Amino acid sequence: MNDFGSLVGAFMQSAMAPSAGNRIGSALEQLQRTGLGAMGGGGAPGMGGTPADMSGMLGGLLDIVKSGLGNAAQQPGQSGGLGAVLGSLMSGGGTGAAAQGGMLAVLAGVAMKALTSAGEAQAAGGQGGGLAELLGGLMPGGQSGQSGPWSGGNVPLGLRAPQNTAEQEALESTAQLVLKGMINAAKSDGQISPDEMQRIVGKLQEGGADSGMQQWVMQQMQTPLNVQAFAAEMPNQEVAAQVYAASLLAVEVDTDAERQYLAQFAQASGLHPLVVGQIQQTLGVTA
Repeated sequence: MNDFGSLVGAFMQSAMAPSAGNRIGSALEQLQRTGLGAMGGGGAPGMGGTPADMSGMLGGLLDIVKSGLGNAAQQPGQSGGLGAVLGSLMSGGGTGAAAQGGMLAVLAGVAMKALTSAGEAQAAGGQGGGLAELLGGLMPGGQSGQSGPWSGGNVPLGLRAPQNTAEQEALESTAQLVLKGMINAAKSDGQISPDEMQRIVGKLQEGGADSGMQQWVMQQMQTPLNVQAFAAEMPNQEVAAQVYAASLLAVEVDTDAERQYLAQFAQASGLHPLVVGQIQQTLGVTA
């Protein structure tokens, strides 16, 4: 394991909050029922998507979720249930492109649902430019060969496998920011203890992280928290939404320091309150 995309799942398995499994489960169920499931058949409403655009990463993820939850319902005594589905997503198990970056796909889905739902709510409330205005800042300057408002054109990268070097680099950059966001959230109520650092790094090593990745994680855990500087690294609202969602999975959100950090990051990164609320609702958490 020598890339940030692979490290996301391994880090979540070793360092996520105890309730994160339930939060991921809440997200999967909502995305399947009202978000990604509705988009998967013929493209996202208003996004210009088509069945071909929404294939690949999205289809593979939905197959894993539906299969896992279906087995859990039909054979509760034999199936690993939701825990097995989450384990497959986080470890990169299963088949297809989605399984190779399952948690990045989940985060991209949460972000897409939040931004889309918030834009629709804004438009319905007559609060200005609505969806188009809210999504207008997702791709500053545009990217050649792409159409649509998302990093992957009609569907965010993470829900679609990268097609070229530029897209692969963009997905890696997002994964790196997601990792930094989880680490920042974890240390927001005080520095992570040396014993906890060693435990996390040890788990990453067991998961296949090379020495360079282990050293990078250790360095991030030891670096003083700077919310403003980190928020300035967000390239657009799509990535900021994914980082915020990942941060909610890293902590229990049961201390004032954690709540303050999350609020400061959301404000500093320019996340609209409607988007923040949608992410919290999808993950079933109040921050």
